[in-house]
Amino acid sequence: MSVATKPEPAPFPADIRQGQPYLLARSSLRRLLVRTASLCGLIGLDLVGVGLALYAALVLRELYYGSSTILWGILWDQETDWLPFLLLVTALVFWQAGLYARREQRAGFGRVVSSLVIVSLIVLAFGLGTGHRFSTFGLIPTTLVIGAILIGLFRASYEALTREALRMLGVRRRAILAGEDEHLLHLYRTLGAGRSGIDYEFVGAVAASPGGIGLPVLGQIGELRAILAEHDVDELIVTDSDFSERQLLDMVDQAHRCGVKVRVAPKTTELLMQRAEFVPGQGAPLFELRPPVLVGTDWLVKRTFDLVVSSATILLGLPLWLAIAAAIKLTSPGPVLYADRRVGLGEHEFGMLKFRTMYVDAAERQAELEERNEAEGALFKIRDDPRVTPVGRLLRRYSIDEIPNTVNVLRGEMSLVGPRPLPVRDYALLEEWHRKRYLVLPGMTGLWQISGRSNLSFDDLVRYDFYYLDNWSIWLDISILARTIPAVVSRRGAY
Repeated sequence: MSVATKPEPAPFPADIRQGQPYLLARSSLRRLLVRTASLCGLIGLDLVGVGLALYAALVLRELYYGSSTILWGILWDQETDWLPFLLLVTALVFWQAGLYARREQRAGFGRVVSSLVIVSLIVLAFGLGTGHRFSTFGLIPTTLVIGAILIGLFRASYEALTREALRMLGVRRRAILAGEDEHLLHLYRTLGAGRSGIDYEFVGAVAASPGGIGLPVLGQIGELRAILAEHDVDELIVTDSDFSERQLLDMVDQAHRCGVKVRVAPKTTELLMQRAEFVPGQGAPLFELRPPVLVGTDWLVKRTFDLVVSSATILLGLPLWLAIAAAIKLTSPGPVLYADRRVGLGEHEFGMLKFRTMYVDAAERQAELEERNEAEGALFKIRDDPRVTPVGRLLRRYSIDEIPNTVNVLRGEMSLVGPRPLPVRDYALLEEWHRKRYLVLPGMTGLWQISGRSNLSFDDLVRYDFYYLDNWSIWLDISILARTIPAVVSRRGAY
């Protein structure tokens, strides 16, 4: 395989955690607004139902005891000092029970009843615990029964009205099917015309041939990125049986970057099931593959953390920097720092600053050392590299040579934690499926450094990078940083 001198720039230069392409894509933003309106409507109906049920129970109690004074204000003041608490508990319990999930995943009337039972028990315990004197304990079960009836009626009316409104407004799920031959035809037939009251509009199919489904063939799997960019699509529905795990990973990655949901018809794939969520379908069961966590608030915290820690490292470590600079200058000719050409975010090159640990002619001598490479895949590692200076060997042993990476962190070219950036020589040997690691800022340290460092094969490195991408959080970053220091001090796999 030939070695490229410069990688081709990628069209996605922003860290996926910063730009939030999935959440803020046009189709996703539209869904978010609709979802918010639906959520507010459901919560409002449920709380009105609980309030009316409580009032109706109060009225029944007065009628039962023969009272002739049934006025809103008088009854309401008697038992509703804790009404805000009741409404808050109701909303939280209903939320936990899945009653505010998306339309197609929302629990039914049975869950409403069981949730109201839980609310009643919580309210009863709260009242007894705070010394509240109930005028009658029959008020709670009466409110529960009436509340279940009212909320059930309100929700059924809401579902029917919104379903008709969506159809009148022409709301459609614009979907592309991906698969081959009989699997694609079976998927098309079993999906039906719609799901949960929203009709499908099938834009076309990604396949080698139409397979008799009567949809236009938009292209083949290798053209998926261009297809999704050209068509405004909500969902990509895939027949899992027709694609390898590597192809599915690539399809999911490309769809999520375009803000398109991915749903897979069984069988499901082990590599992806950790992010899968069952979607009840009409005919064909589907599994939605959620994108990696893309939370702007966490990203802001991460970036602030990077800036604070990097600045402190530079300022507090200045005496150490000066001592290292003197040692390098006194033992070998050449600069103290050098910018190692690496491939970072969006597959763009940048100069990663390091303390010089090799002789100045190291780059010219690499070609003659290729046959001594001890690493697998795209990596180049030699345990006793003759190009490394005596001081450089010590710096490398404890990863001190990488401290100037903090300057790259301040520049926004790197993060404290992330996939390690590869030299251009190593990058040119990557396969296409490896390049998901360039969706985020490269890091000074990462999962592979705390899990074996140079002892890991390249396949292990990629696997750790993918795990990091799919499970990223600010707390994972902090955990990796905390475990990096013991890994460096113990010198596991460092040379």
